[in-house]
Amino acid sequence: NRITFLDTPGHEAFKGIRGRGATVADIGILIVSAEEGVKPQTIEALNDIKKSGIPYIVAVTKIDKPGINIERTKQNLAEHEIYVEGYGGDIPFAAISSKTGEVIPELLDLILLAAELEGLDSDSKKPAEGLVIEAHVDPKRGATATLIVRDGHITGGMFVVAGAAMAPVRIMENFVGKPIKEAHPGSPIRIVGFSALPTVGAQWTTVSSKKEAESLVAANRMPSAPVTVGKAAVEGEEAVHLVLPVIIKTDVAGMGEAVMHELNKIPQDGRLEVRIVLRGVGSVTENDVKLVGGGKTPGIVLGFNVKVEREARELSLRLGVEIVTFEIIYKLAEWLGEELAKRRPRSATEVLAAASKVLKFFSSQKGRVVLGGR
Repeated sequence: NRITFLDTPGHEAFKGIRGRGATVADIGILIVSAEEGVKPQTIEALNDIKKSGIPYIVAVTKIDKPGINIERTKQNLAEHEIYVEGYGGDIPFAAISSKTGEVIPELLDLILLAAELEGLDSDSKKPAEGLVIEAHVDPKRGATATLIVRDGHITGGMFVVAGAAMAPVRIMENFVGKPIKEAHPGSPIRIVGFSALPTVGAQWTTVSSKKEAESLVAANRMPSAPVTVGKAAVEGEEAVHLVLPVIIKTDVAGMGEAVMHELNKIPQDGRLEVRIVLRGVGSVTENDVKLVGGGKTPGIVLGFNVKVEREARELSLRLGVEIVTFEIIYKLAEWLGEELAKRRPRSATEVLAAASKVLKFFSSQKGRVVLGGR
């Protein structure tokens, strides 16, 4: 039996990625550390699983660590209304060690059993369809996307349509980057050569001709608009004084969601509006700098795991645009919060230091005026 695993990050910023994983999955595995127990991210992941309506298994990890008490972990799960088998519920349970591989075979058997009980099926004769898991721009090969085949069969010569993006199935690879000619339901695939970067989380389908693909793309095309982070101004607050344009560039499209999640947590007020004018993938380019540097207020380009082109760096110095790159997501949010505090307009206040009544004018020469006053 072949099983495809989607591993989603646990950090709260990656809520969108976890949600997509639960949407596309047939079976969920809720990972809980035997050391730390149920965390807020565990509850978020569970809510995503319940929302998607899929069966799930609880896997408690790190049982190889000394002093681990499995019964205490089960009690902690029950306190959060997660009732496993043998502890007041019917949710399948496995205590495993990712390090030693202990009980992993039993976990795989539980997955296959859950699939059998769920009655999973598919029609390999119909055109393939599924979900876009991730997307990025390869410097040499162009727009590339990782897809999951949920149903149907995909082979060379077809055309993939995902929203406003399309690609001929010429270069198709499996999860390790090896070229393949066809893929069946449940398979992860990478398609190279999209006309535009597909939206992460978009549904995709296949058609047999380029004409059909172009018609679908035209029907799916929607105009985009700038996004404002947080609230700009509400009733009773001071009107917006300053609009700060911001561009977000990341290595993969899904990371852009995580960055937006962190930015939306930064407190906003009515004096400064942070406007996301572009969220894209790939290196920071000269065009990015021009986009945020041509207005009244020079903007900011935030990069995550991306390079900055030399031309972009040089132009940013001339236009006063700030380019900053990060490799840790919370460091990005910390820096931006501090930067917004610096850039927020201050209220001007006049203080009267002294006053005088002029009694006599004496002379005026070489820019000097001599007065008499009280």
